Amino acid sequence: MSIRFLTSGESHGPGLVAILEGVPAGLELSLGKINADLARRQKGYGAGPRMKIESDQAEIIGGYMEGKTTGGPISVIIKNRDHLKWKGEIIPPLTAPRPGHADLTGTLKYGYNDLRPALERASARETAARVAVGSICKQFLTSLNVKVGGYVISIGDIAADVENVDLKERIDLAEESPVRCPDKGKSIEMETLIRRVMEDKNTLGGIIETIVLGIPPGLGSYIQWDRRLDARLCAAVMSVQAIKGCEIGPAFENTRLQGTKVHDPVELRGNVLHRPTNRAGGIEGGISNGMPIVLRAAMKPIATTLIPQRTVDLYTGKEVDTRYERSDFCPVPRAVPIIEAMVAVTIADVLLEKLGGDNMAEIKDRFAKLKKCRLEDIFLNGEGHIFWPENNQ
Repeated sequence: MSIRFLTSGESHGPGLVAILEGVPAGLELSLGKINADLARRQKGYGAGPRMKIESDQAEIIGGYMEGKTTGGPISVIIKNRDHLKWKGEIIPPLTAPRPGHADLTGTLKYGYNDLRPALERASARETAARVAVGSICKQFLTSLNVKVGGYVISIGDIAADVENVDLKERIDLAEESPVRCPDKGKSIEMETLIRRVMEDKNTLGGIIETIVLGIPPGLGSYIQWDRRLDARLCAAVMSVQAIKGCEIGPAFENTRLQGTKVHDPVELRGNVLHRPTNRAGGIEGGISNGMPIVLRAAMKPIATTLIPQRTVDLYTGKEVDTRYERSDFCPVPRAVPIIEAMVAVTIADVLLEKLGGDNMAEIKDRFAKLKKCRLEDIFLNGEGHIFWPENNQ
């Protein structure tokens, strides 16, 4: 069994659709929690004017009966309220691509006679469907006491200091901040910076940290390149609009250190194999090691700016300035639940690969029997062996 999903819909079309396959039967599913995550996606200091228009509500039309999943594909619809202002209207041609967007690349690839189809599908509006899917996966993980949460650790050149803050506390503190930053002092500085950038008619990026708590060791694999857990997580996160970098643990910081300062020692506490540090970010050799997974995503300043940028009108062949399309000034706080969603989908996927099972009773029983980082869970016999004997028997 594995998790997979598809989304469909455009930014100003009638709505978004998501189909999520692989969720086992018998999961108690709260539509209220899905809508709460959708509301989180729409809140955050630096959001654009569309967030005042939309009030996303999910409707489940398949794979769900009497409060529980059926084991069938789960179908979710989210209507676009803004569609009513666009339906039937004459839309002027869009012929000047905005640097940093999919306007030009999408048109080159698909042969459109106008740039809008690329804009409509490539828009981050699509992430509302991902958040709904991710919320379902988070509810599955919560039933196994696995928690996914995220927060902002930097916006522009302002970085939070969270080194001495408990991981779970970081998540809780972030939800009290308009910029989803667990460092209260830096949160205020970030708001000030965003306000200044809004006045300057520009945009800001930042870094989002996402953590997974309660995850067992043994998820993922080094057997093939595409089964490595870190590779799968980063691929999922990098699929989010405007995310241009991903690291597991303090990966880029680690490059400046020598090896003995980077790797996590293994200690024995009673019968438990303990790590005093987590510089590996919870993954070694493409496999979870039982420590919390820590992942960082770098979000660029988004490309739609009130300040015009130079481009070429592809119809007239003349250099012109870009035309402004409604957008955020700093989408970083709003991106937190989106990154959480993609991480949750990936963790749910690798867990179901490990566990199998078609219903929650089977899965919970198998999850409880997974190996832990204990001596009794490892079966070494201490005997030597002949490597690659002549007949390889």
